Amino acid sequence: MKIDFAGKYKLWILISAVFILAGLILIPIRGLNLGVDFAGGSFMYVNIGQPYDVEELRTLVAEKGIVATVAYAGVDNEDAVLRIRHMEGLDEKLDELKAAMQEKYALLPGQFSVDTVGPVIGRELTMNAIWALIIASGLILVYIWFRFEFKSAVVAVLALVHDVLIMVATVSLLNIQINSPFVAVMLTIVGYSINDTIVVFDRIRENNKRFGKKMSKAEIVNKSTAETLTRSINTAFTTLLVVVALYVFGVEAVREFAMPLIVGIIGGAYSSIFIAAPIWAVWDERSKKPRAETAA
Repeated sequence: MKIDFAGKYKLWILISAVFILAGLILIPIRGLNLGVDFAGGSFMYVNIGQPYDVEELRTLVAEKGIVATVAYAGVDNEDAVLRIRHMEGLDEKLDELKAAMQEKYALLPGQFSVDTVGPVIGRELTMNAIWALIIASGLILVYIWFRFEFKSAVVAVLALVHDVLIMVATVSLLNIQINSPFVAVMLTIVGYSINDTIVVFDRIRENNKRFGKKMSKAEIVNKSTAETLTRSINTAFTTLLVVVALYVFGVEAVREFAMPLIVGIIGGAYSSIFIAAPIWAVWDERSKKPRAETAA
């Protein structure tokens, strides 16, 4: 395939920058839709003990003025778990909700269980998530530096930052609620994307040894990326089949996990093909120009 991956690197970066900026600009305007895990709130577990319609329960919760996600729980889907956002007068609203559920499902007081998560715990989760990303990125940088070179390591980590920003921009644009599963999604994408990037870099190293004196770095990147393109697309496509199925047929809690994962897989494949290798080629060629001019 004759695609100028390296020569059009500015176009690829511009596409990503427009999408990322569109999402990041909305954050200070309306903020991120932080869930109970990060913003604080309550978890209500209800042992209904009989089949029920989750949509009816969601309607009942909304009628009481409570902002919450409602999902099935238990082996036979006869239980419910409510993730309730913190708000003023929540205790009174929860009492009203319990009374309504007792009347509707003939429940006893012992069939309710409520756990509260404070904002302090949410801040700790946020810091733990940030540190997890920093440590993972740092270890990846050291590994690729050892296996390839320093430039490859820095570019690979920049591509991972790109993937994380793509997911953050997506949840901002779509107003997707962010809970602890989102952290798992980010770390999953970091591992998934770096694997694809390493495959491209490995082919670049092979071609650089064979054609380094005959071809420019941009030509080597174009050749290597084209040779691994089918593999990258097939890997992303087959993974997307499973995740899209989870999103279409899964419950609400699974969809909150699946949508950022879909975006992360697409963004990871994009960064491996259009971001990492082209930037490496431009950096490597520019870093060697001053040496050549000095030698001349």
